[in-house]
Amino acid sequence: MEMRGNLVVLLVLAAAAAAAVASGNPERLELVPAAPLASVAERARDDRHRHAYITDKLASRRGGGRRVAAEVAASVVSLPVSSGAYAGTGQYFVKFLVGTPAREFTLVADTGSDLTWVKCQGAGASPPGHVFSPTSSKSWKPILCSSDTCKLDVPFSLANCSAPSSPCAYDYKYKEGAAGAKGVVGTESATITLPGGKTAHLADVVLGCSASQGGQSFDASDGVLSLGNSKISFASLAAARFGGSFSYCLVDHLAPREATGYLAFGPMPAVPRNPVSQTPMLLDPEMPFYGVKVEAIVVAGQVLPIPASVWDAAKGGGAILDSGTTLTVLATPAYRAVVAAVSSSLAGIPKVDCPPFEYCYNWTARRPGAPEIPKLSVHLAGSARLEPPAKSYVIDVKPGVKCIGVQEGEWPGVSVIGNILQQEHVWEFDLKNRLVKFKQSTCT
Repeated sequence: MEMRGNLVVLLVLAAAAAAAVASGNPERLELVPAAPLASVAERARDDRHRHAYITDKLASRRGGGRRVAAEVAASVVSLPVSSGAYAGTGQYFVKFLVGTPAREFTLVADTGSDLTWVKCQGAGASPPGHVFSPTSSKSWKPILCSSDTCKLDVPFSLANCSAPSSPCAYDYKYKEGAAGAKGVVGTESATITLPGGKTAHLADVVLGCSASQGGQSFDASDGVLSLGNSKISFASLAAARFGGSFSYCLVDHLAPREATGYLAFGPMPAVPRNPVSQTPMLLDPEMPFYGVKVEAIVVAGQVLPIPASVWDAAKGGGAILDSGTTLTVLATPAYRAVVAAVSSSLAGIPKVDCPPFEYCYNWTARRPGAPEIPKLSVHLAGSARLEPPAKSYVIDVKPGVKCIGVQEGEWPGVSVIGNILQQEHVWEFDLKNRLVKFKQSTCT
């Protein structure tokens, strides 16, 4: 998963939508944005650390083809979810019920993670939040270190296997720095609360039991819900059971706590007068990330002079969608082109210094008739167009101050479309057909 910075939005799993098996409609997970408790600078720093982790992971590409797209079952079943956000990190949180008897945990929902895990009691003091006890669950089954699942599928599994019957251990890293978790892996039962008080059970969920963990996101959560492309991720398991896809819609990252978005499993329903764009999903069998092919970025109607190699994974570039990164990170040639074009349009507005951003403006000193924020659009393969609202790339960082809200990444290196640029859109990850679909939405 990768822990991020900037403004956060959280998810919470609880009761949600309707019985969708008959209707074919997906169940929605209600979302609530978190209050911006952490500074923008801290979130920007976390995003840079996460981007460095993603870049290193893509560069290393080790393993034996451990990740595969979900094999889709014929039926469509929706997962009911509700949400709440308030922790001030850059994450999405879900209320998740695991174990027998079921216990509720607040997990970070992460499209960059392939292992779902919860906090467990370690040798020291009990960690903040809820703690899972495998010995108290009738459905916990340890995965052995000698198993193929441990050796081939569990990310960051440790090589030491003192005996074939020893549990599979992991040391999971999410970004450069302290964010990560250590523990052992097993399988568990997840319980889904359906409308009307009924419940459904999802067996054989691969679950990590983390005795130690580090990172700001874990102070406000109990672990991670894996939504990455992986054989063992919750997204792959749930999508295979519930129709082959999952989707989410993120409300404005500064919206009040009571505002909600959702996470859903099942095909995104067609909405008249609200067409869906779609673009091929680019998957690396060794990586959990969802890649897309950017063809151009357009600002104020002008195609920016960005080398095609920046968007070509085979040439050291490429782009991924990441719900766990807050600010969009662009490889240097793309970053320079974007900030030059946007800042040129805002030249008449007084600039202010607001690290780590390069271009910030005193919006209260903006005079009548001053230039408007130019329209930005990202052109994706398949004639898809992402046209985010201006507030998604010229962001509020403090009262009266707006900044061009993208960060510079290394080149060569991957670009990351973060959750602020994704806000107020529904994003569907169609694992069956390897498509990413999206459309503007109020997330209601």
